[in-house]
Amino acid sequence: MSVQDPFNQENRPRKRSNILLRIDSWIDSTIWNAGFSVGETWEEITIFFRRFRTRGVWKAVFEVAGEAMNVGTAGFVLMLALALPAFEETAGNWRAQDDFAVTFLDRYGNEIGHRGIIHEDSAPIDQLPDHLVKAVLATEDRRFFEHFGIDLLGLARAMTENVRANSVVQGGSTITQQLAKNLFLSNERTIERKVKEAFLALWLEANVSKKEILRLYLDRAYMGGGTFGAAAAAQFYFGKDVTEVSLAEAAMLAGLFKAPARYAPHINLPAARARANEVLSNLVQSNFMTEGQVIGARRNPASVIDRGNHEAPDYFLDWAFDEVRRIAGPLPTHSLIVRTTIDVGMQEAADAAVESTLRELGEGYNVKQGALVLIENGGAVRAMVGGRDYGESQFNRAARALRQPGSSFKIYTYSLAMEAGMTPDTPITDAPISWGNWSPHNYGNSYAGRIDIKTALARSINTIPVRLAKDVLGGRAAIPKIIAQAKKFGVETPIRNDVTIPIGTSEVTVLDQATAFAVFPAGGMESRRHGIAQIMNYNGDVLYDFNRDAPPAKRVLSEQAEASMTQMLTRVPYVGTARRAAVEGVLTGGKTGTTQAYRDAWFCGFTGNFTAAVWFGNDDYTSSNRMTGGSLPAMTFKKLMDYAHQGVELKPIPGVENPLPDPNAAALLAAKAKENSANGSASAVRPRTLTQRTTQTLRDLAEKLRNAAPLAAPERIAAATVAVPNIMDQ
Repeated sequence: MSVQDPFNQENRPRKRSNILLRIDSWIDSTIWNAGFSVGETWEEITIFFRRFRTRGVWKAVFEVAGEAMNVGTAGFVLMLALALPAFEETAGNWRAQDDFAVTFLDRYGNEIGHRGIIHEDSAPIDQLPDHLVKAVLATEDRRFFEHFGIDLLGLARAMTENVRANSVVQGGSTITQQLAKNLFLSNERTIERKVKEAFLALWLEANVSKKEILRLYLDRAYMGGGTFGAAAAAQFYFGKDVTEVSLAEAAMLAGLFKAPARYAPHINLPAARARANEVLSNLVQSNFMTEGQVIGARRNPASVIDRGNHEAPDYFLDWAFDEVRRIAGPLPTHSLIVRTTIDVGMQEAADAAVESTLRELGEGYNVKQGALVLIENGGAVRAMVGGRDYGESQFNRAARALRQPGSSFKIYTYSLAMEAGMTPDTPITDAPISWGNWSPHNYGNSYAGRIDIKTALARSINTIPVRLAKDVLGGRAAIPKIIAQAKKFGVETPIRNDVTIPIGTSEVTVLDQATAFAVFPAGGMESRRHGIAQIMNYNGDVLYDFNRDAPPAKRVLSEQAEASMTQMLTRVPYVGTARRAAVEGVLTGGKTGTTQAYRDAWFCGFTGNFTAAVWFGNDDYTSSNRMTGGSLPAMTFKKLMDYAHQGVELKPIPGVENPLPDPNAAALLAAKAKENSANGSASAVRPRTLTQRTTQTLRDLAEKLRNAAPLAAPERIAAATVAVPNIMDQ
């Protein structure tokens, strides 16, 4: 009988099969046992919790409570997400503004306003008249000492009254909310700002006492006439310390907080007195005073100092104050005299140009707001219009509002193309184009076929800068190049990394665009935008001088590319989309911009002397009535430039040989000017400026004063505010 070989090759598969069957059996049994154990455990848990099962009304209560906990958890996460951006605003020393007391002068040394708290020498709450504090609380926030920063009862009451009146007749913001806006936020009317305001109000209530909140509010609120805080307003309107104001005067001051432009007594005394009478009624209705206590103030309303039509350049001063804090942070003192670059005459002309355009044509175009920045060749900001009325809204639309620039943004793509070797005469095709899932369209959905680049820019064709970016500048790699080019030109706003930016979809400020376009009359050099010429202490010592301390301008555009760009841009006001911007007898260049749905309209233009960026639109982003950059913005630019070029030596634009692109343009423009004069629509007359000889004499005198023996402090202050060192170069 033979013995079976255990190592027989035929037995090995059978053994492996047995092992696999055992493993499979073990897995099946393990899973079944685990499932059975889980089932038993679950059954025990179920039996245990049946003891707590509710029925009837209690079941409904617990169901609602459970859902409320779920919703509450989700709401808590949402609130945390909304609160984090708000609390980021409190980072750093949020009281830093208290450290600065700044007296501002215009370019000629005339005082134009103040910013900061120390300068106004505000009084502690305990030293303020009781009737002033009561008047403010009765009018602005009667439950101030009872709520936690947000007054839900007051908000409900305000909403009820507004619905009943079918308009906004009451506001629901508390004093704490208003202070949060003044300290950390802008006046921009957006949902995001209101959410931040609510969270910051809660933060203030948790970190600052009620008295401190009230003191900060009284010190920082805008009170009309270029004044901030009750102490400054008392000096401006009544010529007395805030601790000495009467009940009638306190009522007039309390009426200014919500609408300083409408009720400023130096502008409209009858309206201010009527508003003060409402404040006195609020005192009685809130039980802070009796009718007998206020009757004297009703019969003898407050009188104010005659200030004339005093209007400070407040939008510019707000921006300049931010610049001072940035520059003067490391300086040993923060009580300063600052000579700015603003020209008050230019500022008044800029304000008038924007306001007159809106009054004449704003309603027809369904547009309510405008902004403008004027820069002189060399970078000095001569005028800034941040909105129609500073008293109504202190939000600076020139320096802080982010709006799509439309076709005015195309200069960055075109300038890169010129740097790449293209010329104004280079042919290119205007035809439908797609970039990924995006297909830009031209205005009117028409295409011109084969054209040259200068015609494409003059006609503001959308497909051409997209084609340049996609086919000439490197495709997707061109987008970072365009962003870098905008930064080199002076755009400080972050720009989205998106293929749509060649036609201006990423938001910028009016100040950004004015800075960028000022590169062209500067010959391709940085425009070095600035609003601060000198910073001095109260002894007259110059702590900062722009000509001395600012870094020199760098070249941002080659001479060849700059010449090509100016040659193309100076055609736009004569044969392109901005014919209403051409200034009589002055070579003008620029670019229009119109955004989707006609929400924003721009004209950014320049001469050899000045650069200006003009924007019109609505704060709530509603569409205009087909307003384009070649309409209101171009017209406003022309109004201002007509004024600005009177009596000044015209400077050439680098890179442009012909005085005007069209040989007949000068004669046509002169005839148009004569026609306007005959129709009574001549431009405002600019006052005669200083001659070169007078300017040189003043400079020599300033130099002698600087080199003279040290003066007594009062004399040195006078010298600092009267001398004119190098201001004509600013």
